This record gives sequence, C-alpha cells and structure tokens, in this order.
Amino acid sequence: MNVKDNMQNFAIHQALKYIEGNPEENIPKLMSLVDRFTPEGWYQSQRDAIRQVIEEKNNWYQLILRIYELDPGVRRAFFQNFLFNASLKGSATQDEVKARENCNVPWAILLDPTSACNMHCTGCWAAEYGNQLNLSLETIDSIIRQGKELGTYMYIYTGGEPMVRKSDLIKLCEMHPDCEFLAFTNGTLIDEDFCKEMLRVKNFVPAISLEGFEEANDSRRGKGVYQKVKQAMTLLKEHHLPFGISTCYTSRNYADITSEAFFDYIIDSGALFVWFFHYMPVGNDAATELLPTPEQRKEVYHRIREFRQSKAIFSMDFQNDAEYVGGCIAGGRNYLHINAKGDVEPCVFIHYSNCNIHDTSLLNALKSPIFMAYHDNQPFNENMLRPCPMLENPEALRAMVKKTGAVSTDYQSPESVDHLCDKTTPYAESWKGTAEELWKGCGSCTACGKKE
Repeated sequence: MNVKDNMQNFAIHQALKYIEGNPEENIPKLMSLVDRFTPEGWYQSQRDAIRQVIEEKNNWYQLILRIYELDPGVRRAFFQNFLFNASLKGSATQDEVKARENCNVPWAILLDPTSACNMHCTGCWAAEYGNQLNLSLETIDSIIRQGKELGTYMYIYTGGEPMVRKSDLIKLCEMHPDCEFLAFTNGTLIDEDFCKEMLRVKNFVPAISLEGFEEANDSRRGKGVYQKVKQAMTLLKEHHLPFGISTCYTSRNYADITSEAFFDYIIDSGALFVWFFHYMPVGNDAATELLPTPEQRKEVYHRIREFRQSKAIFSMDFQNDAEYVGGCIAGGRNYLHINAKGDVEPCVFIHYSNCNIHDTSLLNALKSPIFMAYHDNQPFNENMLRPCPMLENPEALRAMVKKTGAVSTDYQSPESVDHLCDKTTPYAESWKGTAEELWKGCGSCTACGKKE
C-alpha cells in the first residue's frame, strides 16, 4: 500500500470511528473530518454530493442511518471493502491498467459458481444452462487473485443458484477478506446457520430475487417461493445483516414492482437497495411476450425516479439509468461475466465469447476480439435510454459477433446472434420514439441529473 492509499485508508478509518458511537449526532460533522485527512481535491464532487445529503437530511440521509442499524463488524467491512478497496484504491489501479493495456478493466466481475438451480423460473436465461457445470474453488480463487491485480475488488455471483455452493462462497470470503462479495439469489436457501456465517466473514451480501407481491412473484417463480423469500428477509433483518432486492420487470409485473406499496414493503423488510432489470429475451425458448411495451417501460422510468427522491433505499434501473454511467457498462467497461463453464462473456445477458478462463488469463480475455469490439464501440448510442447493443441497438451486436467470430456460449441450446437480434429488432424500433421523447425532455428534470 502506497502513501496515498495509507492516507485515504486512514481518513476512512478515522471517519468511521468518529461516527460509530452516535451516528445521528456525528454524521453531520463527518465531512469536515474527512476534509482534514484527505488531499486537496480528492474525490471533490463525490464529497460535495455526500455533504449535500447530510445537510439536507433527506431520504438518502435516512438511508445512511439505516446502514447504522447493521452489525458493526459487517458495516465496517463493507465500508472498507466497497468504499475504499473497490471504489477508491481499486478504481485508481483500474485506470492505470486501462491506460497501459488499452483495454477495458472491470469494476466488478460477475461469475457463476454453478449452473445448478433449485428452481426453474419462467423466462430465466440461466435455466438454459442446465445443472451440470461448476467453477472449481481453485478457479474462482484464481479469477479473484487476477482481478485484484487489475484493481477489481467487487465480485458478484450469478447462476444458476449460487447458494447451492454455500460452503465454497463462505470459504472465498475468508480467502479474500479485502473483497466485497454479492450474490444474486432466489433466497430460498438462506437459513439461520448461513446468517451466522455471514456475520462471521462479514463481506457477503445477498441480493434476493423478488418479482412483486405473492401472486406476481409465484406466477413466475413457483408456488410458495414468496413466503420463503419473506422468511429469508426476516432472518437477515433479525441478524442485522445487509441485503437488497433484485427484480426483473416484465409486461406482467411492471406495475407491481414499481408501486409505492412494493417500495415500502421491501424497505420495511430491511432491504437497503433494489436493482431493477429489464427482461431480456435470451435463449431459443425465451418468452418474448414478457418484454414491456414502450408505455410500460416509460411508466417504470418515471416511477423509479419519483421514489428515488422520497424513499430511504438505493434504487437503480439498469436499463433506464445508463446516463449515470455513460451507456453500456458491459464488455469489461464496468463489468464482465464468467459462466460456470469458464466462458468469459462481455455481458451476463449476452452469451457470446472468444475465450475461456481455463485457457487464458483475465487480462488476455479483456483483450479478446469481442471485448475489444465493446471497448472500441461504446457507447452504442448517444441516447442513454438506448444503451444496450442487444435490446436497443441489435445491429451493433450482430456486427460485433460476426466480425469477431465470437461463438454462442449457451451449452444447452446455442442461439445464433441473428435469432437473438431478430427478437429484439421490433422492440428496438418500437422503443426508439419514446426513448427520444424522454431523452430530449429530461434536461430540466431534477430526478435524473441530466443538464442540457
């Protein structure tokens, strides 16, 4: 750790120590303390934004206070690993590698410990992969070690159902206590014993899939699943553990999962964040009728922004919030995905690759043809409400896959890029007009932050 890292680390530890005893009284004094121990200009815009939240005592401030209801050890590990290692020190290293290697370097790596799942949800692309494949503990450890050399300290498990590998997930937390681990999980395998393990290792956070209230959720995920998720959230809250909600919005559940009642329910249940994902028609048997209409997606756009201003929960809409991150974040720009077979994919939803982690290094994968195509073509559209090369710009994905010779990584039922993009082309055309209308009209909207 260099001098700058030591200074930043010291500042964070001092700030956390200062507010630990009485957060409500001391949080307003936090920024003056941070200013004392940080170099001039260090993350100035971010510090100014935090200062504004503290001074206004708005819903974001209430979210900070909710974080102080967590187990103290878990909270300190989160601040250290997420704020310092992943977001400050890690980002600086990523920038150095990007400049030196002329390729994308991810802030987060998504990987599938297993293709196995104890459920089979309607429209789930993961179900296409089958139940036979696993990344070994040694392979995942190697990925993380390579990632840290590039400055990546955030690791997110997808699947399959990651919790099928409970013991290995905990062991990886122990092996890499400087990293933060998050798992997208159906929540049905979270029990008392696993909560105790989370308290012990301190650096594991579940993001539980929830598709709305009981009728909407169980119609897609299976009868009784809603009640199991409810029990998992109760256990996590009772143990003062952090968790969030992951929800996929479709033509059927969009109103349910963006209602005020749903926001209030997940907040009361203890969730600190909610990530909204647009349904992607991936796989030969994808249910295209689940794609939201332009009017439905527009309603989701407005509802999430409205509640972002009033609810004490961090919410992100990964299809409609691309303006905050400059468009598509895949292809290693902010993240990449490694499936349970080891194929290194540019996106968790786009299953084409030129390489496998068993045969190449992480850095070389980032320099492979399909990843460099992403690097050279991002953003795929100047309209940040049309960010994706598959969903809103299918001609871009067709061209990249064909030019680079990337092959389908769906090992159950390989899907050609033409078959995939033929499904999304009508959607892209129908969404285009609404997206242009919203993008041109949002310059004065205080919720989105865009300035004309």
